[in-house]
Amino acid sequence: MNAKEIREKSNEELLKDIDALKDELFNLRFQQATGQLENTARLRTVKKTIARIKTIMTERENANK
Repeated sequence: MNAKEIREKSNEELLKDIDALKDELFNLRFQQATGQLENTARLRTVKKTIARIKTIMTERENANK
């Protein structure tokens, strides 16, 4: 998910996306700990996507002030 796609969504949708991504991140970490994770790059991608969403949400909050 790139920044353009994130900016098109509402805050409620973004909060749902963050929850889903955090669940996925937890599962990926669990798979990595047990040696079942095949795509290790997915960990990095999920973390960066969460950071992008949080950054855009912060930008929106600061713009409203």
